[in-house]
Amino acid sequence: MEYRQLGRSGFKVPELCFGCGTFGGQNDEFFKAWGAADVEEARKIVDICMEAGLNFFDTADIYSFGASESVLGAAIQHLRREDVLLSTKATFRFGPGANDVGSSRYHLTQALEGSLKRLGTDYVDVYHMHETDSLTPVDETLNTLDKFVREGKARYIACSNFSGWRLMKSLSVSERHGWSRYIGHQVYYSLLNREYEWELMPLALDQGLGALIWSPLGWGRLTGKIRRETGIPIDSRLTSKLVVDIGPQVPEEHLYKVVAAIDEIASETGKTVPQIALNWLLRRPTVSTVIIGARNADQLKQNLGAVGWSLTPEQIARLDAASQVPLIYPYWHQRQFEERNPSPV
Repeated sequence: MEYRQLGRSGFKVPELCFGCGTFGGQNDEFFKAWGAADVEEARKIVDICMEAGLNFFDTADIYSFGASESVLGAAIQHLRREDVLLSTKATFRFGPGANDVGSSRYHLTQALEGSLKRLGTDYVDVYHMHETDSLTPVDETLNTLDKFVREGKARYIACSNFSGWRLMKSLSVSERHGWSRYIGHQVYYSLLNREYEWELMPLALDQGLGALIWSPLGWGRLTGKIRRETGIPIDSRLTSKLVVDIGPQVPEEHLYKVVAAIDEIASETGKTVPQIALNWLLRRPTVSTVIIGARNADQLKQNLGAVGWSLTPEQIARLDAASQVPLIYPYWHQRQFEERNPSPV
């Protein structure tokens, strides 16, 4: 397992990270569609990850309303805390109260204390703002996060799902006050949806941010089970309208075009569709780690097979061509002038 620096920090993370959204989802329709591993199953998954050199585990308070954090915390109790890297997030609603949501000092203080208790630890290695909060001043959020770092409750801070202008504003505020700055941006990026390359990747290259990729298999579409001839299998989470509506939208024809290109390369390499999709991401600029999920040990072992080898430049070019979509303004205009605005990839 290769280790990479997370952005412009000195912090190193494995190229694959395990996403714990599949932990503890028994009583939640949305997360049950992802998986519902209990403590025993989660401990097996954690041990397989650790043996492979994957010691980075990502969760969030909102995942199964705290159950994911609780299961993960119990699943790592047999390990030395310093051997494990933990990432969690806050911002989404976590309770019925007026202040049980957002990135205010009030909510974040409450949220981090709750996460630490459920995880059974006194610090997290990376603390993410899970989404933007347009109502809380950026200064208030970042001052609160800087306090967490100074208190030792969070080693590093990062964000997720930010727009380019809001992320740049946050970095500017941190720089102006000498506060801890975001070192990573957890983003959606896959062969099916490459919008990250338009604005956020150039920003990350310029500002030294590491990308942590969530849903690298296109919201369950690149598992190798979906084909034009067969459609979506009955055991796929994509049979849930709730799951489909809340995730990235992918036109069917685009999906099948990309899958066909992956299938060709799978026949050449002997690798699976998920392994090729993950390996493609690991070759992209700014990517520090790719967050993989698994409902069980077999799925996990297959995804771990995405590392230790590389697609050829020619194969990458074919995947790029198959997954390309028309740019929106102003990007289509800028890219016409490659000598001044080259593609980040």
